[in-house]
Amino acid sequence: QVQVVESGGGLVQAGGSLRLSCAASGSRFSFNVMGWYRQAPGKQRELVAAITRIGSTNYANSVKGRFTISRDNAKNTVYLQMNSLKPEDTAVYYCNARVWNGLGLDDYWGQGTQVTVSS
Repeated sequence: QVQVVESGGGLVQAGGSLRLSCAASGSRFSFNVMGWYRQAPGKQRELVAAITRIGSTNYANSVKGRFTISRDNAKNTVYLQMNSLKPEDTAVYYCNARVWNGLGLDDYWGQGTQVTVSS
């Protein structure tokens, strides 16, 4: 069974930093893309950042210059370094791991970790 486990959320003051980690395991196929999504109360889930196995990245405009995504392929782990946090970054952050199974794409999700930024 594929497992996706996040950690690193918490409460931080505006301007502070947090580092999220996500470890994926149990797939017979490579995790082609790993990324982070977030969902605030009353809002849709949105992509924050994603990274491919070769290191290509994509960021939401709202976090460019503040957040950095990275991954360790040997550990199937993705990280999100969040700096200069703002209250509007408050949300549940979900790790996503995507695989190509030979016929199509499979997406696996973590349980979510709460990030709260106080003003």
